[in-house]
Amino acid sequence: MNVYEAAIKRIETIFREFDNISVSFSGGKDSGVLLNLCIKYIRENHLNRRISVLHLDYEAQYEMTTKYVDEVLAGNSDILDVYRVCVPFKVTTCTSMYESYWRPWEESKKNIWVRSMPNNAITKENFPFYNEKMWDYDFQQQFSLWIHERNNAQKTAILVGIRTQESLNRWRAIHSDKNYKNYNGLNWTKEVYSNVYNAYPIFDWLTEDIWVANAKFGFSYNKLYDLYYQAGLNINQMRVASPFISEGQETLSLYRVIEPHTWGKLVSRVNGVNFTGIYGGTTAMGWKSITLPKRHTWESYMYFLLSTLPEKTRQNYLTKLKTSIKFWKEKGGVLDEDTIISLKKAGVNIEVGNSSNYNTTKLPVRMDYIDDIDIKDFKLVPTYKRMCICIMKNDHLCKYMGFSQTKNEIARRKNIIEKYQNIL
Repeated sequence: MNVYEAAIKRIETIFREFDNISVSFSGGKDSGVLLNLCIKYIRENHLNRRISVLHLDYEAQYEMTTKYVDEVLAGNSDILDVYRVCVPFKVTTCTSMYESYWRPWEESKKNIWVRSMPNNAITKENFPFYNEKMWDYDFQQQFSLWIHERNNAQKTAILVGIRTQESLNRWRAIHSDKNYKNYNGLNWTKEVYSNVYNAYPIFDWLTEDIWVANAKFGFSYNKLYDLYYQAGLNINQMRVASPFISEGQETLSLYRVIEPHTWGKLVSRVNGVNFTGIYGGTTAMGWKSITLPKRHTWESYMYFLLSTLPEKTRQNYLTKLKTSIKFWKEKGGVLDEDTIISLKKAGVNIEVGNSSNYNTTKLPVRMDYIDDIDIKDFKLVPTYKRMCICIMKNDHLCKYMGFSQTKNEIARRKNIIEKYQNIL
């Protein structure tokens, strides 16, 4: 079967097995197609059911995105229960070396909000579990339990429109060996709480599949993508996300052309927006054709870059680096055979194990950090150049290095969730 048929079978399973269904809808192409597929399924099968839609409104976004969200939600109000959330949770920003996060709808900065709060907004007062330490992803996860209990549900499915093609982190969400807690062995689901599951019905779709579906079924979509196309972006470069995260840096400057009045508000809203808008995607921001200054190694250049940062930011990177060095030296990362051969040919001193605890055919490789290496899968190998790129991208979480949350970050998140999960 094709990916559309597979997605419909998954949606059919979800509607059969779960009495409470919620779709996460950002206003982007992936979540838009997912929501449209669910609406299509309900209407074509004449189901007497309503589903919830969670829209995290990040305040700083294109007016076209807001318009698209408004139209979809209003046009299907007969089957959708809408939760349009305007909450000042913490959101990652990669536009500033001084700030690792910003807060949409922060009351103390109301005078510089990018736009007015929607009339139908649901604010922090409506969510007993909210606290100011929460990140947006913490809120989204806690919301799933909140709506499960609010609707007195037996089983709840939270539908998320992620595709594994987009990033390694999204691939891990489906294929990681840690994803053993799922619903009835379905690898495209993940248990979040007891009887509450995330579901990823379009995880195996390609970007091309999204646009084929929009054309074939006449789905509504965010017309911002039309302007992106006219601006010369290919379909894999088009993103409708928070403009301050690393994935949005290269298109941030388009705000100046598409919505100059919005751009003016962005500049005063978050530190570093103007610089990133000018230099995002260039060597000044640390990727693509990055070059090494004369008389520097990548290691010495890394320490030079660290010396220019505020103390708190510098220590964050040093902690990440120390953790990574220890991991590669003692435990080792899993690499495929071709990469191992390339490392050996390059004369890199490595120790290859026989098997790994991970569910993979790759082998564990222990090695020291190296300066840089010119091989196909250089992004999989620990190099000081990659750390330099993290610093220059203001990638505070070091996602470019393959980092997920640290144990402390996970523990802090777990404690917050446990503290507030029983509050109604």
